[in-house]
This record gives sequence, C-alpha cells and structure tokens, in this order.
Amino acid sequence: MHAVGIVAAAGSGLRLGSDLPKALVPLAGRPLVAWSVDALRAGGVAEIVVTVPPGRRDAFAAVLPPDVRLVDGGASRTASVRAGLAAASADADVVLVHDAARPLTPPDVVARVLAALADGQPAVVPTLPVVDTTVVVDDAGVITDAPARAHLRRVQTPQGFDRAILAAAYAALGPDADLTDDAAVVRAAGIPVTTVPGDERAAKVTVAHDLETAEARVRR
Repeated sequence: MHAVGIVAAAGSGLRLGSDLPKALVPLAGRPLVAWSVDALRAGGVAEIVVTVPPGRRDAFAAVLPPDVRLVDGGASRTASVRAGLAAASADADVVLVHDAARPLTPPDVVARVLAALADGQPAVVPTLPVVDTTVVVDDAGVITDAPARAHLRRVQTPQGFDRAILAAAYAALGPDADLTDDAAVVRAAGIPVTTVPGDERAAKVTVAHDLETAEARVRR
C-alpha cells in the first residue's frame, strides 16, 4: 500500500503571538512542521507533501528533508489540502492528512490509521472520548441541551482516506468550500468514516499555552 502524507502547514502564527507561520514556530528548537513530518514517517508514511504559505517555500525547505514536496497552500484549510492532494503521486493508494500543529502525535496513531485503511476502511480518523460535560447554547449563551458524552468524540489527525474516494469528494465540493476537516469532506459525499483510538499527546498547538504544554511534554 502506497501512502502519501499531506501536512497542512499554511496557517499563520497570529494566535501563537508569532510573526512566523505557525508551522515554523519552534518547539524544543525544531519547527512544529518538522516534528509532524517525522511523526508521519515514523508511523510508516514515506511520501510527504507539505502545503505552505505562498512565498515561504524557501523557509520551509531550509528545515525539512529535501525529498519533502512543498506546494503553496490556499486561503483555507480545505483549499490547502486540495492543493496537496493534487501534488501527491498518482499511484498513491491512500492519503493521510495531518496538521502541522499536532507535532507530538505518536507514530502509533499513524500506524493505527494505516492499518484500518489496509483493512479496507475508506475513511479513518483518530479520536478521543469527551470527558467534560458538553452543552449546546443559543445565541444568548443559554444552555439548550446537554448531549450524552457516550457517543461524543474529539477528532484528531492524521485522518486517512482511500485516495480515489478523497479525490472524488474534493472534486464534488464547490471551489469556495471551507470545511473544518477532511472527514467532513468525505462525509459530505456520503462516505462513512470509522474511528481508531487517538492519543492525548496529539493535542493541537493553537495558542501560547498549548505550545508551553507541548514543551513540557518534550522535557519529560
């Protein structure tokens, strides 16, 4: 099975308080994107495509292995992954889409996604149970419902897909579509998405506190 990994790395670093693109913000001396690429490779993905902010290819090339393919991302995550998918090798059987902002994702999570795809699942995402009480509120902030936690999950990356199915799902989207993740893209096309266990270490780095937490994990 030929797997290609697409790393979404075109986001800004504004919420991290950085002038750098988020994926280039250092964690323990290495940019977030380098950690994420290493996680995919350690989990069994050899071919990597990274979507980068337009005009920043040189900065990314300086911190990544030379065999990583760099392509310009778009104005949204959906547009960036679409660009990465177009750049992937035509003979790839499956695609894993990973967030550069999940640098400490254990290789075991990647391997679980690959194993489920090898077993014939068309779409696979790693998830974790929801442990806090979760509520629905109206526009005024008043609680209107409290869904049972038993069937709620937090979704992580990498998310894995049969390459042909993901490509068809993206082709069916409008050019300006902006969905929250790739599981939403294939679900919009009517494709069932199965889950495998995620990992707390695969937490997303969004704000400065998240980066501090990741630094503490690395130092342990």
